[in-house]
Amino acid sequence: MALALAGPVFADSLLPPARYANVQLADPRQERQAKALMETIRCLVCQGQSIADSNAEMAGDMRSLIRERIQAGESPESIRAWLISRYGEWVSYQPKLEPATMMLWAAPALLLLGGLWLARGRFRRRRRA
Repeated sequence: MALALAGPVFADSLLPPARYANVQLADPRQERQAKALMETIRCLVCQGQSIADSNAEMAGDMRSLIRERIQAGESPESIRAWLISRYGEWVSYQPKLEPATMMLWAAPALLLLGGLWLARGRFRRRRRA
């Protein structure tokens, strides 16, 4: 029973973190580009955090990968495209406007309109009473 409960303890590897997982680039402009991109990429382990905010080992590996590619001169958009091709559109906090993601973009407006419609009906009933 104790071994079954201790499983999460062994989830991380014993390897040292990736080179640029927690180390900023020397060039401030490149670090700003890397940081901006990291804030728009979802952590594959945490699922609710960006890789910039996550302490997961996988997020550290992804931060390092982004910094290394930016340092090599690759553009943030090409790195984003590569990550999306590898992990799917889900990895990005800024999905493209496509038929499959249309509801993601329309949902906030539809929910707001629905809430206003419900509130309007409630206020009308109060006036009549």
